[in-house]
Amino acid sequence: MATMSASSSSSSSSSSSSSSSPAAAKARPIPSRNPLPLSASQEAQVRDVFYARVRAKCGPEIKAFADCAQGRTFSAPFLCRGPLHVMNNCMKIHATPEEQDAAREEWFEKRVERQKEKERKARRKLEQEKFLREWWGLPEKDREIARREMEKLERPERIGGFVSERRKRFGEEGGEGR
Repeated sequence: MATMSASSSSSSSSSSSSSSSPAAAKARPIPSRNPLPLSASQEAQVRDVFYARVRAKCGPEIKAFADCAQGRTFSAPFLCRGPLHVMNNCMKIHATPEEQDAAREEWFEKRVERQKEKERKARRKLEQEKFLREWWGLPEKDREIARREMEKLERPERIGGFVSERRKRFGEEGGEGR
């Protein structure tokens, strides 16, 4: 356990010191090797990365099974049993908790790219909406609504959620937790 925390602190410090671009400086560092819990959709994205990594490592075995099963229906399980076992064994070998951790770390490394892509799409949507309003002579959006949408674009990605400021915490006056 101590070696895991030491290795995670050294990896996070080396990654933050090696990048000097303003976008990387603006990004939040990964808090630990297994950071705060992710939402269900974020976990699904991590799972997709994990499956893609395992499939990439077992590509030839998967292709051999697919080539064997091509054009077969009922006979595929019997005639392609050998390639199926080879493919499954390869996937079992590579589908390890270490590979899952690596997929999670890859997902966290790409979160800045995802945030930029999301902002780009949202800005494009706002530009298109503004153009259509001008084209059809529709009234402009309320300035307050437009301001809130722009503020929403500027917010960073949420990982793990935020603690409510009004919630009383354990040990504080008048509160014993939830």
